[in-house]
Amino acid sequence: MRVSRAGRKEIQMRIPALMILAIGMASAAPPARAQTYDPNYPVCLQIYQSWNDYYFECAYTSLAQCNMSASGRAAQCIVNPYYAGPKPRNRRPRRVY
Repeated sequence: MRVSRAGRKEIQMRIPALMILAIGMASAAPPARAQTYDPNYPVCLQIYQSWNDYYFECAYTSLAQCNMSASGRAAQCIVNPYYAGPKPRNRRPRRVY
């Protein structure tokens, strides 16, 4: 069976399109969710939704407060790695005599 010249050209044009499609489908993954650590709170609750799916809730001022919220859930409390610490108060400079 002989393929005509137009048929060969069509096949040559489809190969790159199919390669691009195959690469796109192979690299397609569910979108990643941004990890949100609130730097205003020292403790975060890591909540598990499935084996590899979890999110953080950083709204706790102590581990005890977080542990009460985590009780009975698939969750654990962690120290916030991005906690900025207490904000300094505006103080007037002392006068030197």
